[in-house]
Amino acid sequence: MLVMEVKEKLEKEYYDLPVGENGRDDEDMILWYLKDRRFSVEEAIAKLTKAIKWRQEFGVADLSEDTVKSIAKTGKAYVHDFLDVNDRPVLIVVASKHLPDVHDPCDNEKLCVFLIEKALSKLPAGQEQILGIVDLRGFGTKNADLSYLTFLFDVFYYYYPKRLGEVLFVEAPFVFQPIWQLTKPLLKSYASMVKFCSTETVRKEYFTEETLPISFRD
Repeated sequence: MLVMEVKEKLEKEYYDLPVGENGRDDEDMILWYLKDRRFSVEEAIAKLTKAIKWRQEFGVADLSEDTVKSIAKTGKAYVHDFLDVNDRPVLIVVASKHLPDVHDPCDNEKLCVFLIEKALSKLPAGQEQILGIVDLRGFGTKNADLSYLTFLFDVFYYYYPKRLGEVLFVEAPFVFQPIWQLTKPLLKSYASMVKFCSTETVRKEYFTEETLPISFRD
C-alpha cells in the first residue's frame, strides 16, 4: 500500500519531523497528498514534507481564537455559522475591511490560516472542500493587497491542496479588475475556481433563506 510506503520513507528520511495529527505518520494526510500528486510517491513526499515543516514553522497548532482575537475583531474575515447548499463550510472575506497600511501582515496571515483550519474542522462526513466568498462591495485601492491575495492562494495550493472547492468574487467593482489581471497568472490552477457573481447569485444559488449570511440578506 502506497500510504505505508510513504510512511516508512518519511520515518527513515525525515525522522525529525513531528508525528501525530498532521505529522509524518498521519495516514489520512499522507493519503490526501498522494491523491493530490496522482499517487506519485516521490511527489507526495516532497509536497508533504514541505507542508509539515511549514505547519511547524508557522505555528499552526498554536493558533487559537485568543491569538487572532485583535485582528478578527476587524470583521475582515470569518467562518460562516452554516454550510452552503452543497454542504461546504464557508469562509467569508470582507475586502473593504482589509487595510494593508494599518494591519500587520503577520496578523493577517495568522487569521487566514486559523480560519482555514476552523472551516476544515466543520467539514461534514463525505465533504472534502470549502467555499470561499470574497465580498468586494465597497472595495477601493486602499484595500488592494497583491501580496496577501497571493499568500492566500499559495497557502491553499501548497498546504491545503484541493480543499478549496470554489471562490466567489461578489460584486467586483471596476477598480478590482487590474488587480485581478495581475493576480490571475500567479494563481495557477486556482484561477479557474474563481467565479465573479452578484449578491443575488449568492442568495439564490448557494444558500437557503435560513442559512444565508446576514451581510447578503436584503
